[in-house]
This record gives sequence, C-alpha cells and structure tokens, in this order.
Amino acid sequence: MNFSGSLSSSGGASMREEHIAAIATGIEEKLGFDDLAFGKPEGDYTPTEVVLMQEVERFNSLAERMRTTLNDLRRALRGEIGLSAELEDLANFLVTGFLPRDWARLAPPSLKPLGSWLAHFLRRYDQYKAWIDKGEPWCFWLSGLHIPDSLLTALIQATCRKRGWSLDKSSLLTQVTKFTSPGQIPKKLEHGTYLRGLYLEGARWDIEEGRLARQNPKELTMEMPLIQLIPAESHKVKLRDTLQTPVYATQNRRNAMGEGWIFDVMLHTKEHPSLWILSGVALVLQTDE
Repeated sequence: MNFSGSLSSSGGASMREEHIAAIATGIEEKLGFDDLAFGKPEGDYTPTEVVLMQEVERFNSLAERMRTTLNDLRRALRGEIGLSAELEDLANFLVTGFLPRDWARLAPPSLKPLGSWLAHFLRRYDQYKAWIDKGEPWCFWLSGLHIPDSLLTALIQATCRKRGWSLDKSSLLTQVTKFTSPGQIPKKLEHGTYLRGLYLEGARWDIEEGRLARQNPKELTMEMPLIQLIPAESHKVKLRDTLQTPVYATQNRRNAMGEGWIFDVMLHTKEHPSLWILSGVALVLQTDE
C-alpha cells in the first residue's frame, strides 16, 4: 500500500488517507501536554520517589514516540517523506482501532482498543502530574503505572527503613475496605497506601459483609472497593478464612512467557477456597474494554 502514490489515482484511497490523517491529527492534539518532569535539587530520593522518576521517564519516552510517529505519518501522507513499513503498520492500526505495535513496545501491557487505551493513557498522565505537583497520593491507581510491582516493593522498602525491619522478612498485608472512592479516605496512611481500580473476575465482592460471593448473572467483572495495602513483618501476618487471590495486569492473565502476575490480595471468604479456585477467581488491573 502506497499512500502518497495513490492520492491522484484513486478517490477511495484518497478518502482513506484523509481519514487516517484526521485520526493522526486528533491523537496529536491530545498529546499537546508538556513532558513530565520530576527531580529534587538535593537528590535524596525516597523509594517511592525513585519509582515516580522512573515512571515519568518511561511515560515521556512513550509520548515522544507517539508524537514523532504520528507527525511522520502525516508527512508521508502529504508526500513529504517516504512511507516506511513502520508507518504503514501504524496507519493500519489507526484505521482498525487497535494499539500500534510500535507504541505497545514502550507501554505497559494492555488489551484495550485504541480509543480506550488513549483515555487510559491520558489518565496515567493525570496521576503522574498530580503526584509531582501535590506529593505522593493517598490512593494509587495501580493500572496507571508502567511497572506497578515497583511501587509495591518501594512501599515495603520505605517502611523497613523507618522501622528497622529486614526487607527479606517483610511482606504486604491487604485489606478490602468499604470505601468506593478516594474522597472517602479519612487520612493518609502512615505506612502503605490505598489502591483503586482493581477488577474481580470469577466472583463478586459483597461490600456489606466484606467477603467473596457468587457472581450475579451476566456480570463477568466488578470493580473492587479501595484496598488497603500495609507493609508488615511476615511472621506477624496470620490470616484465616481467606483466598490468596492473584492480581494480573490484564484479563489475559499470563502471557506465553508466564508474565503478567503482579502480586496477591487476600480476600475474605466463608466458603472453602477450592470453590473460588475452581471458579478461576482473580483480580486484574484493567479490563479489555
């Protein structure tokens, strides 16, 4: 397919090119924000600030790649430069509404269609910007991070430093709350954080009783209430009547290389855990929609 060569020879091809150019321009307009910047003059970073710095670098690299390839594609459509295989690939993905491979290479795992992915991408920017401007949030949207498990490790490291614990003998204690939005949180946790935006598959969460329950008909996923995440010394964590529930990045759960698992959340249950294991109960950071 040669866009520049088909402009004068085919009205249908010309309309396709105009459509692609309009999509590219629309996305470029959404990328009009300045690059994120985070740094401290004294250079003394906390573990979570190191995570923020690394996340910002990855996000900026993705945003810059998106801007560059979209601009190059529009230039190719105008005949100013040649249409490379990579740009042709980008054009096809824009038309079909899927995430371009070139962008996916620099982005966290996602199965969302392009429109939903872009909305997710802009929400990620908002979380980073608020974190930079206002300090560490009381509640994290874990799906908005490129490497979410790095935040979990940083939370444990920060608590171990303050309390003098051994890092290899510490873990994360999870507790599902009755809060459904960050605005309901009364105060910031001294250690740990709250998480939002996790989705439950294979069961539903009874928020009043604080336990797993059978799914409602035609309800494949449900968004969980906020989850409290608190670092603790492993030998002091004693749990009963709980299901060790894996959290995955996407609804694909694990990819062909076995990647995709993030961490485990302990969910209260009155039934034997085998019921939920056979039902395939798991949590995911984002749905495919």
